[in-house]
Amino acid sequence: MSHDTVVTAAMLAIGDELLSGRTKDKNIGHLAELLTLSGIDLKEVRIVADDEEAIVEALNALRARYDYVFTSGGIGPTHDDITADAIAKAFGLPCDHDETAMTLLAEMYRRREMEFTEARQRMARMPRGAAHIANPVSTAPGFIIGNVYVMAGVPQVFQAMIDNVLPMLRTGTPVLSLAIACPYGEGDIGTPLAAIQKAHPDTSIGSYPRYIDQKFSTEIVVRGRAQAAIDAAGAEVHAMIGAIRRKKEVVENPSAEA
Repeated sequence: MSHDTVVTAAMLAIGDELLSGRTKDKNIGHLAELLTLSGIDLKEVRIVADDEEAIVEALNALRARYDYVFTSGGIGPTHDDITADAIAKAFGLPCDHDETAMTLLAEMYRRREMEFTEARQRMARMPRGAAHIANPVSTAPGFIIGNVYVMAGVPQVFQAMIDNVLPMLRTGTPVLSLAIACPYGEGDIGTPLAAIQKAHPDTSIGSYPRYIDQKFSTEIVVRGRAQAAIDAAGAEVHAMIGAIRRKKEVVENPSAEA
């Protein structure tokens, strides 16, 4: 595979409860971590309410821009679970009770000696022609339509569905990273670090400030898809740290300059 293979993705998290703060999202971080390991760049995350127009608008924007879109939430049995309808509308397709999903759910509820109510049957609805995403936790499937992967919001179910989805995806060259501990704050390193980033456009350099024991420091992380590029940028970061150290030693001890 080519070293410059880049595969992009976005996530659309759906649910009023995410925006009210009643539910703390656990799916974004999990997805981001798995995609990074797979060499897929998660470029954008949107959170929208249980509102059909908002879901359609966001989905159509994301699916046109990225290779893959992953959604979470809104495919349960209640009246506000409108994700399947919204996604069908975005694709201009009818939203039907999928025959195979109806059979799977009917058998599951029969085993549990529970009534397969009209509300529970809603979990079998998906855009016509969609493929299933298996749900080993609670049976009700997610679905795939176009480049969109539609999954449950419950973290345990979302994670199980993602495990089933990952083998289907086209992956890119994994991102490599190098972490460098820098004893100086961002105020000291900001300008020279920007120059290093400009000189190494095939890497991405992040700085993450820390404040420990009343002292500022920074973790600098160099990311890229080629080890040689990371090593070259990393060498310049180490050289920058050494230059700042020497400069500070001169300021603190002028006689050292002689």
